[in-house]
Amino acid sequence: MIEFIGWKEGDGIFNPGGSVSNMYAMNLARYKYCPEIKEKGLSGLPRLVLFASEECHYSMNKAASFLGIGTQNIYFIATDERGKMIPEELEKQVQRARKEGAAPFLVCATAGTTVLGAFDPLDKVADICEKYGLWLHVDASWGGSALMSRKHRKLLQGIHRADSVAWNPHKMLMAGIQCCALLVKDNSDLLKKCYSAKASYLFQQDKFYDVSYDTGDKSIQCSRRPDAFKFWMTWKALGTAGLEERVNRALALASYLVGEIKKREGFQLLLEPEYANICFWYIPPSLRKTEEGPEFWEKLHQVAPVIKERMMKKGSMMLGYQPHRGKVNFFRQVVISPQVSREDMDFLLDEIDSLGRDL
Repeated sequence: MIEFIGWKEGDGIFNPGGSVSNMYAMNLARYKYCPEIKEKGLSGLPRLVLFASEECHYSMNKAASFLGIGTQNIYFIATDERGKMIPEELEKQVQRARKEGAAPFLVCATAGTTVLGAFDPLDKVADICEKYGLWLHVDASWGGSALMSRKHRKLLQGIHRADSVAWNPHKMLMAGIQCCALLVKDNSDLLKKCYSAKASYLFQQDKFYDVSYDTGDKSIQCSRRPDAFKFWMTWKALGTAGLEERVNRALALASYLVGEIKKREGFQLLLEPEYANICFWYIPPSLRKTEEGPEFWEKLHQVAPVIKERMMKKGSMMLGYQPHRGKVNFFRQVVISPQVSREDMDFLLDEIDSLGRDL
């Protein structure tokens, strides 16, 4: 995994979810900035500030709260119409924090946002991090698997410049849940220095084998599942080519679905997707000749919840919907499974139309 990111060396640990990986990274960046916090705690520290895009995962808020940084000390960076962090806005916020007397220490970029599937411009974000001496963490929990595809890895251009990366093989690569890695570009044993408690009854240093295999002291957990084995087994069974095919197939099916949405009356994309997140509205016949004003959007907002209720009660399928950044309720189909076919994509749209034509 480290090689696919583009690092020559590094460290890492598997965690129970991408949210935990993001929390680990946030704490690790803070420890790197002020190592004394491990023993002395928060007292006497300056006001620490981190930066993340408006489209970042909600786990950033939870991590900042849990770690005592405080959610008010996350400066959320404006994104463009596609949901990508705007680098110029990031630099403005870094400068703002410094003028306020705060201590910026971390930028959390996202590779594959939850709703729109957006990829932040990592090279430009990395330039700013280098300029101001900030740790760069990339939450690639969702989008990281594109690294396995020679065709699509360009989505993560610049990820090799990150200090840490969260990547969940249990998503598009279909490793058994849960299987989530935090990877760190470090050869100084930073993970262990940050998290180690040196319990002598567990991590004896005079064992007869190589004690570097005792990775447990890099974790805040004691009892842990062997999550790495799940991905090792998947990779061993499918090979690199097989994992690459899973990514390519998922994105090919996403492209097919986009094409079908464009061809069908009553379906409208929010935006042209760059990943496997397909966001669209279904507009029933009663609204198709209505002008797109406040009344139109108010009525359209009520369509997706009703269709969702009907499909669940019928038992035909399950599909998520949500409002987002001023947009009324829309459907979001995320293509992951290698077992999905074009026929399934056709059924999805046929069923939505069948369930919503009378609305």
